[in-house]
Amino acid sequence: MKHDWLQRWQEGRTGWHETGGNRSLQRHWHASGERVLVPLCGKSQDLVWLEQRGNEVVGVELSEIAVAAFFEENALAFDIVAGELTAYAARDRRITIYCGDYFSFSEAAFSGYYDRGALVAIAPDLRESYVRHTRSLLAPDAAGLVVTVEYDQSVASGPPYSISEAAMSELWPELSRVDAVDDTDNCPPKFRAAGLRQMYEAVYSGAIE
Repeated sequence: MKHDWLQRWQEGRTGWHETGGNRSLQRHWHASGERVLVPLCGKSQDLVWLEQRGNEVVGVELSEIAVAAFFEENALAFDIVAGELTAYAARDRRITIYCGDYFSFSEAAFSGYYDRGALVAIAPDLRESYVRHTRSLLAPDAAGLVVTVEYDQSVASGPPYSISEAAMSELWPELSRVDAVDDTDNCPPKFRAAGLRQMYEAVYSGAIE
């Protein structure tokens, strides 16, 4: 899993990256003044969007290539702070990205949580461990927004992996499904090649206990 993720960044196979940020985040996130955790953030523009709306944003990303690209593409000066995970902290913006294994990240307690690319990227047998670790980093009643994808995995398989509404209710019972939009136009090329004809982006929101 880790090797594959790093190799994708090294080879530029980053089809999941959304240049303009995620539309579901922009439609459904309403919290300001939060300290927001963004696991497996890549070089997402969502970090900038969240910070511009009054939040302190902390991403965690395995690939140093992705972290460096984020700061370069946004023309942000940063300082590097050594630790168990190396921190890249923007000098003039409230954005920090920790580079390393998310399961080794131990800062707490975050009052906000945004996940667009982490849960769907993690192998299904690691989902419960991922959610358990994430819960340990959140403050009570943290504002949560999770974006998943739904498609027929008998036609194509992840990552990104399809996550059903039933599976989400077991993983994050506090979160309610608030939207589902046809995202077929953004379907990864490998899925189209396999014959997949429909993919939905589903959105879950709520306060996490």
